[in-house]
Amino acid sequence: MKKNYDEIRSNISDDEAVARILDKLGNKAATIFDRAESVKGCPTGKSISGNCCRICSMGPCIVTEETTGICGATMATVTARNFARHVAAGTAVNSGHGREMARLLGLVAEDKAPGLEIRDESKLIDFANSLGIESEGKNVREIAGEVSKKALSCIGQQSGELNLIKVAPEKRQELWREKNIVPEGIDSEIVKVMRGTHVGADQDPEHIMDQAIRCAISDGWGGSLIATAIKDILFKTPAAVRSKANLGMLKEDEVNLVINGYEPALSEIIIKLSAESELIEYAKSKGAKGINVVGLCCSANEVSMREGIPVIGNFLSQEAALMTGAIELMVVDIQCAIQALGELAESYHTKLVTTSSGAKITGAMHLEFNGSNGIELAKKIIKMAIENFPNRKNKPFIPDVSSDFIAGFSPEYIKYMLGGRFRESLRPLNDAIIDGRIQGIVAIIGCNNVMQCHDKYHNYLARELIKKDYLVISTGCAAIAIAKSGLMDPEAIKYAGDGLRSICEAVGMPPVLHIGSYADSSRILAVLSALVKEGGLGEDISDLPVAAVAPEWMSEKEISMGTCTAASGVYTIFSGEPIPVESSGEVKEIMTTGWQKKYKGQLVYISDAEEALGKILNVIVEKRKALKIDAKKERVLLDMEARRALRDV
Repeated sequence: MKKNYDEIRSNISDDEAVARILDKLGNKAATIFDRAESVKGCPTGKSISGNCCRICSMGPCIVTEETTGICGATMATVTARNFARHVAAGTAVNSGHGREMARLLGLVAEDKAPGLEIRDESKLIDFANSLGIESEGKNVREIAGEVSKKALSCIGQQSGELNLIKVAPEKRQELWREKNIVPEGIDSEIVKVMRGTHVGADQDPEHIMDQAIRCAISDGWGGSLIATAIKDILFKTPAAVRSKANLGMLKEDEVNLVINGYEPALSEIIIKLSAESELIEYAKSKGAKGINVVGLCCSANEVSMREGIPVIGNFLSQEAALMTGAIELMVVDIQCAIQALGELAESYHTKLVTTSSGAKITGAMHLEFNGSNGIELAKKIIKMAIENFPNRKNKPFIPDVSSDFIAGFSPEYIKYMLGGRFRESLRPLNDAIIDGRIQGIVAIIGCNNVMQCHDKYHNYLARELIKKDYLVISTGCAAIAIAKSGLMDPEAIKYAGDGLRSICEAVGMPPVLHIGSYADSSRILAVLSALVKEGGLGEDISDLPVAAVAPEWMSEKEISMGTCTAASGVYTIFSGEPIPVESSGEVKEIMTTGWQKKYKGQLVYISDAEEALGKILNVIVEKRKALKIDAKKERVLLDMEARRALRDV
């Protein structure tokens, strides 16, 4: 990395710790930032534009508005097919997570998963009710077994309605039924997309995009919702917990074991065992003062919001973390680990271990977790990390950069926070929006994209929104970016507008709420549904003064969840890199004005973050006008005479 620190910080990474690593050690190994400059794209332009068809061997065909593919497929058909396949792949990723969690719950119900237990019985009963399961008179294991089977049947269901859509507001359900986009089963909707987008199959762009909508709904209101609910059941529903973020949480004198990936089951067992005196003494026998378990990416979000485990970085921080030379072992399951980690680990002393049956990395050791071997496998991994401590090649370089943050704002905890144990409610939040102290709610979600300055636009939007009295909620790598910036600490209320600050001070919360991992984005939909149910802000999600933005999006799972969010009635922006429909004006029209007319939400690409911010503000202002809450109400303190007058009316 030939650029100096200031250039790196301005153009490559807004993360001070990562910038320091690249400045000091960037010449020792090629990173994702170097590859972004050297790798050349398709000679006809980025395939992300959607105009390249590769679904049969007659191609690939590059189509334009004036030309067709060899089979006659138009630009709109090709673009719609490509987009729908992105949605199907993203749904498979998120809903595959739900499948694994449902299977794991079944093992726990049968007492076949040592080290795991049901930690939230209340959530189990609530989720059983959502699935239509009667819980009265049954013990916890019986209920858990039935929930596991029912959740798996939702994933494989072949007819009827996916009954979890009943979590959505009634008016939204009615709209979906009217437009015939209520999904049957999750796997079924993925298959329909893949079947319909085969060469010679579905050729109507709008119909293809409607099937993409059905598939995306099966993700956000199906597979992802299942995954989140069962994680809460097994590992406890998150509540506010203090944590810390960034590379400064690595420790030079301790064994550093990094959890990376998507699925928290093995991670939870590792955290529990790493605190046992026997293993701590073993670490001391190897010259370390203790065992330091930290997290990367979505696994980090999972364990930080439940256990307070520090988060050392997000997607684009992975290589920088290894380059510190301080990590003894990194354990990865199914998601978000870049292949370059295998080769990079060999240049340092770090051991790289993969544990999922669905993902291996060349150069990594594979130790498969199957649910029943958790304790045995976790101990083995911890001991491997300890035994590697004496093998450090050089003195570690750990940037002294970290931030405090509060994690764990599940929908259940938000209600408790606002109303207390016996009167939990979103009423104070609704009232704050109605009276204008909070102008609206904006979800900042998504990953990092190396084509954008790392973390820069997540942080920019969060700072600008809270300054203007918008409550921000966040998941995934976006949440980690904002946590590293310090905006998830209660002290950050000094950056908020007067109205938002007054609410945060009263409740004791930060101006940006950490909702969970990217797989927990369904929590955002749950919060919005609860706001509607509380009353005073319309009858549907589409009435609420809310918006969503993915400023640095990069993956198919974000396409799926973004589509679901739009289908749920939320104005949704993807910024930075284009949505893969930019070639076709017809498909863009379908996703924007078309979806707005049909579903009262839309998915829009706006390249510039500042322009995206302006659009979000305009949309929410219009929502407030429609609700007739656009005029700011003054708070009036009533004297005794005024109170008597009210009483006598």
